[in-house]
Amino acid sequence: MEQLRNELALVLGETVSRVECIKRQPDACLYTLYDDNGYSLPMVAKYFRIKGIAAQEAHKLSLLAREGQVRVPAIYGLVISQQTPLHEVLLIERMGGVSVEAPSRTYTRWQQLQQQIVEGLLSWHKTDSRGLVGTVDSTQRNTWPAWYKQRVEVIWATLSYLKPPQLTQEDRQILYRSRENLAALFHGFDDPCVLVHGNLALSSILKDARGDQLLALVSPGNVLWAPREFDLHPLCGSTTGEELLACYLQRAPVAEEFVARRWLYILWEEMQRLIFTAQFDRQRFDIAATSLLPWLR
Repeated sequence: MEQLRNELALVLGETVSRVECIKRQPDACLYTLYDDNGYSLPMVAKYFRIKGIAAQEAHKLSLLAREGQVRVPAIYGLVISQQTPLHEVLLIERMGGVSVEAPSRTYTRWQQLQQQIVEGLLSWHKTDSRGLVGTVDSTQRNTWPAWYKQRVEVIWATLSYLKPPQLTQEDRQILYRSRENLAALFHGFDDPCVLVHGNLALSSILKDARGDQLLALVSPGNVLWAPREFDLHPLCGSTTGEELLACYLQRAPVAEEFVARRWLYILWEEMQRLIFTAQFDRQRFDIAATSLLPWLR
């Protein structure tokens, strides 16, 4: 903590009296910065332990800000430290508000907030990829089913090598079966790839605590170009998320097969998270596995 405080004081050219961790994520920590008088600075420091992730998030936030109508945190700078442990720090705008997980004061306000969120998402989802698909650091000209099959194969091979103890034999069987059924699950798929947020968890959507107005979407995911349905799958599994999903689908329906593919996405994104962060949401994985079973041969 002291090392980080000294680094930031040197970069900013002013005294940083203290840094306070306000959010811990599997691959990053978010810190509030305080000046010499004890007042918080209008920026936060996002500390990354994995090389290159900070630059990718900066690029993604810049693109989302340019192409959409919903607010995202502004980027103030990127610090690449050579001190051990090696790390990178992204200096971004400090956002107020609370997560939309906090209940709105009235149901009418919640309905209005849903419409604001959907409008923001659609502003990104109207940005066509022009044939590109993939992550911030690795895009290619390909179809989504073919690209996603590549993604699953890489995750499967990595799991086979690592053999994480969190996975049971039954878990491996459902993963194997879903992998074998990819062609059937994506049969007839023809949705174009668009600009996506990529991490549409409720905790990434901030609103004003008093007025229940949309403030910003934060913490985007690594996937840059994907079909709209991929952006929606994190909303599945919670009452609030399902209500927001229903509001979106009323405005912009997706293919009926999303009913099955949403659980496929959750299943393999949990494995991606397990590999890179060692974090595993057992309950979310089990719900997805059970929900996907009827569509597996």
